[in-house]
Amino acid sequence: MRPAPNLAEERALWLQGLDLVAGVDEVGRGPLAGPVVAAAVVLSPSSDFRWLFHVRDSKLLDAAKREELATYIWRDAIAVGVGFVSHTAIDRIGIAEATRQAMLRAIGGLRRRPQHLLIDALRLPACSLPQKGIIDGDATCISIAAASIVAKVARDRYMKGHDGKFSGYGFARNKGYATREHLAALRRLGPCEIHRRSFAPVREMVAGAPSRSGSAQGRRAQGRLTRLR
Repeated sequence: MRPAPNLAEERALWLQGLDLVAGVDEVGRGPLAGPVVAAAVVLSPSSDFRWLFHVRDSKLLDAAKREELATYIWRDAIAVGVGFVSHTAIDRIGIAEATRQAMLRAIGGLRRRPQHLLIDALRLPACSLPQKGIIDGDATCISIAAASIVAKVARDRYMKGHDGKFSGYGFARNKGYATREHLAALRRLGPCEIHRRSFAPVREMVAGAPSRSGSAQGRRAQGRLTRLR
């Protein structure tokens, strides 16, 4: 069984007198639709909440557990910040830079300025704060895992909120990821407003590539794309 995340990284910094340590993570790099979302979470050095023992990488938790833990994190953390970068910005600047921008926005949204950052996998050259990128940080570091939960809940709520507006894609279920259902809807309906035009297979559909379901269906999808532009 995979070991649970712990507070080793945070405690090492707390012992140096750095009480405001922010864990930072993002979700939504891979979906074909919607924003990339990051969160930053500052836990107290005196944190002894029972819910901490249940914190995991958001991918390992079901939706109900993520919602429950997000409520506790918002209630008990010293500070929580969330940053969104839209699908249009992703198309313009690329997903890597969009991810960094979302993280910077999340850090900027904290009501207390952190003294040090613990970031899942990345470093933020545009940020002057001391920082450490930790590979698989959401699996090993509690504050990063907490950030992954907050970000995941925020993005899932966004996608669910757009499910009715853009019906047929199943955004409430697939959250914009390339599931079989979502890909079938793309072939049938063409992309909607919040699809990422720079991501395959959306990119190919925008460029007029034939649908894998047949040329007639591909022409219908292309007609819908023309009306969307």
